Amino acid sequence: MRRMENNEIPQLVVEETVTFKRSHFYAVLVIFAFTAGILVGYLVWGVLAPAQMASSPQPTVAQAQVPPGQVAIPTTAPAFTRYEIPTEGYPSLGPEDAEIVLVEFSDFQCPYCKRWFDETYKPLMAAYPGQIRLVYRNLPLTSIHPQAMSAAIASLCANEQGAYWPYHDKLFGGELELGREAYLQYASELELDGAAFESCLESDQFDDIIQQDMDYSLNLGVRSTPTFFVNGLAIVGAQPLSVFQQVIDQELAGEIPQ
Repeated sequence: MRRMENNEIPQLVVEETVTFKRSHFYAVLVIFAFTAGILVGYLVWGVLAPAQMASSPQPTVAQAQVPPGQVAIPTTAPAFTRYEIPTEGYPSLGPEDAEIVLVEFSDFQCPYCKRWFDETYKPLMAAYPGQIRLVYRNLPLTSIHPQAMSAAIASLCANEQGAYWPYHDKLFGGELELGREAYLQYASELELDGAAFESCLESDQFDDIIQQDMDYSLNLGVRSTPTFFVNGLAIVGAQPLSVFQQVIDQELAGEIPQ
């Protein structure tokens, strides 16, 4: 280093170095660790993933794809639920000791109930002579069927004179629109005691009985008419004869768990 002359001004000498602060050092270290982690993960995945995929169970074609219009067949037996439906004291048709007890929750103004009456009721009873006891329970959907309650009352008034099922058939037959005049006309055609029938029709003696039927069915979970129970097994809707035959045949063969 040279000696300064007396008239020279001292100058600051700056060395060409880079000084890292501690925070900068940590930032670089984090970036390095992150990059190294990615590289290690990639190498490990490349070795282990194929082996894991090969050893894991994969769905077969039959499990993964079902042809359009077909239903996958369950590998376990379906569960059957039987309901205990009281039948004592309700209008019934057929032997008391019949092997099949068919309970119907229905509404005389329901178009689907009429469809079942027109298409299934008589063929079903004819297909199993002496084997079915049909029990009718009232579920008038009064919010949408304004004549359903009065028709149910009329049927029970006819039942008092031992003419429930002929009157039942008249109501579902649909010859006349439901209403007072129709109820009286049907009673006349069946040669019922007109005065007794009319007095019954105007009374409220069956209101509570029908309401109890409605409450029971709703508590049971019945939400639509018609709903049926074949020995306690539910069938919902105006199903065709074949559906009832399938259930009844299996029941008679003892193929459905009790």
